[in-house]
Formats: sequence, C-alpha cells, structure tokens
Amino acid sequence: MYGIDYQETFAPVAKMNTVRILLSLAAKYNWHLEQLYVKNAFLHGDLEEEIIMEIPPDFKEKSKSNKVCKLKKALYGLKQSPRAWFGRFSKFMLLNGYRQSQGDHTLFFKHSDSGGVTILLVYVDDIILTGNNEEEKASLRKNLTKEFDIKELGRLKYFLGIEVAHSSKGIFISQQKYIKDLLRETGKLACKLAPAPVEPNLKLGEAKEDPDVDKGAYQRLVGKLIYLSHTRPDIAFAVSMIS
Repeated sequence: MYGIDYQETFAPVAKMNTVRILLSLAAKYNWHLEQLYVKNAFLHGDLEEEIIMEIPPDFKEKSKSNKVCKLKKALYGLKQSPRAWFGRFSKFMLLNGYRQSQGDHTLFFKHSDSGGVTILLVYVDDIILTGNNEEEKASLRKNLTKEFDIKELGRLKYFLGIEVAHSSKGIFISQQKYIKDLLRETGKLACKLAPAPVEPNLKLGEAKEDPDVDKGAYQRLVGKLIYLSHTRPDIAFAVSMIS
C-alpha cells in the first residue's frame, strides 16, 4: 500500500543457521542431499490483487491504442511476485501432508508412520531435499514436477555461494569459489596477502579531487562482503560424520 509498505519486497529465503543444521543432520545420519531448481519460479505465482500493466513499448507502437493489460499471472518485476510464488508453493506442500516450520517458514518436513522423515528447504527457487524416506522423496519429486517446472540437479554441490563436498569422512563446505569470483570481479585476484587491511603508518590527507565512484558497484560489493562475513565459517566449515 502506498505510504505503508509499497517499497518493500518480500522474498522467501532460508536462514543460514537452518542450512547448517540441515547439513549437520545429513552428515550425522548419512542422508542423501539432493538439489532441485524451479524454472521461472515467479511465473507460477497466483495474483490475489487486480494488477494493471501498461502495454510494452514494442506492442504499444504496433497497436497504437491507449489500452492496458490486466495480469492473470505474476511476472518478474512485480513486487507481489516473490510472495505470490511462495504462497502457492507453501499451499502445495501443506496439501501434500507436510508441516511448515515456525522457526523458519522455508523449511517443510513430513514424518512417516514407519518413523522416516523427509525434509525440504526452499530458497526462492533453489530447493534442498533430504531425509531417510526414499519412497516419500521420490513421490514428492514426482508431484513437484507435475505442479511446477522442476529441474533435478542431483547431489547437492553448490548452494547460496557455498560449495558442498561429500566424502567418507563427512560433508565439507567452503566458499572458496565465492571468494575467488568476488576477487575476480573486483580485479583483486592477483593481489598478495597482507597481515593488515591498511598499509602501516599510512598518512591520510584531504583529497583535492574526489574520484568517481560507481555507487551501484560499491553497494553490491559491500553486500557481498556482508553476506560472506555472515555465511563463511572460518573460510571452510567441516561437518564430521558422527556415528
């Protein structure tokens, strides 16, 4: 609503602590971690409001009219799209007998009568599927494919900038690739290590001319560094398989 929350955007994102706990459980109980991807996720959302959109420029020039479009489905660019998509996905999971975690609404789980458990974690359009009920996991994959455009990516290898390596000793995660990509993007890949972030005994003075700064690039860099500081567990994080 204008003046209240019109500039806000809702997006379903899993908490990093939830991701770590899920990886820990998979390592401890030797669960298979699978990754799924929802193609064009936001296009699957159902709109509750009446949304009117101007005709795209190319079509407007051809039609030469003052008509507008009434949307029947969510589109990328709409602030309602992320919430509409997550609302439909949550409804689908609940109808299939899953419960939604109150600690992290992007986590869904289902217990079977035989004592098995199936867990699904969604981060916008990326999904982690794990648990010890293989029959239920196969059924869920089948139902998801019928309802949405799903791509199965196999064993979990890369999620939210985190590399996941599987071995007989456990599950090892690191952000080496994320850090290298960040250094490559900023042109710092060939830089040498330094014990301090600033040159010792550096004297700072008033700049005669302020250099031009790309505000957007600076904000993206700061955001990535903040994300890295929140998610990197001492650069590499290992979850030992305890049995």
